[in-house]
Amino acid sequence: MKSPGHRSRDIERQAGYLRPEHCAPPPQLGPGAGAMWFIRDGCGIVCGVITWMLVLFAEFVVLFVMLMPARSLLYSLVNGALFNTLAFLALASHFRAMCTDPGAVPKGNATKEFIESLQLKPGQVVYKCPKCCCIKPDRAHHCSVCKRCIKKMDHHCPWVNNCVGENNQKYFVLFTMYIALISLHSLIMAALHFVFCFEEDWNTCSSFSPPATVILLILLCFEGLLFLIFTSVMFGTQVHSICTDETGIEQLKKEERRWAKKSKWMNMKVVFGHPFSIGWLSPFSTPDHGKAEPYQYVV
Repeated sequence: MKSPGHRSRDIERQAGYLRPEHCAPPPQLGPGAGAMWFIRDGCGIVCGVITWMLVLFAEFVVLFVMLMPARSLLYSLVNGALFNTLAFLALASHFRAMCTDPGAVPKGNATKEFIESLQLKPGQVVYKCPKCCCIKPDRAHHCSVCKRCIKKMDHHCPWVNNCVGENNQKYFVLFTMYIALISLHSLIMAALHFVFCFEEDWNTCSSFSPPATVILLILLCFEGLLFLIFTSVMFGTQVHSICTDETGIEQLKKEERRWAKKSKWMNMKVVFGHPFSIGWLSPFSTPDHGKAEPYQYVV
């Protein structure tokens, strides 16, 4: 059963009274059907650009302020390779989370033909979204920004300019994890560089002037600390949501659980892929659910 709050947002009718003929037909799949998913939202685009600029700023400070002037070549190579690898994975995860269809339900599929193809039992209740005129699957919610119903929608994140849903939650989790790691790494390097500059001449510890070096390091520390806290909390929240198999919206609305309970390990496989592999950490690996069925509802 749906929660009372959910009923007030959706139109609930028996299949025979849906009046699907009043719905617009589903959009035709033309030559651009395989085009990249991208939400044209001004706020989300600005937030996405800011995210990339902040990572590139950290890259600049780490390379040109801390690593290139360092006396130890081994220290520079090891930390440079580690930071750049994590930064690359973070940006790749952000791109995949932003440009992957999160699980949008086709618009206008509340047609007579589609409803008949569902082979509903007499009296069986289905749910129709009045905003995008589609038959809503269980655990789907309408996003006012994406203007679509999203399967297993967790929330809409402006920082990735997309909803976090069934198909892109893995990339969002990786994005928060890698941002948290590069934030922690940059904070450690900044602290060590401050110690090095205090022990040595400030004019030799950086290719920039001492005031510019201090300002850049302070800005990096502020950015690193802020995003370390934010992304760590978000990463922990997402992992908890995956393990309990309950999205953020479902927790907020306290919706009654109608899907079968699975183990935490199986829930992780549903999001990251089956079986466990190094691909779990790669934003370039598309999850293969295998035996981990995304939906197992209680009948």
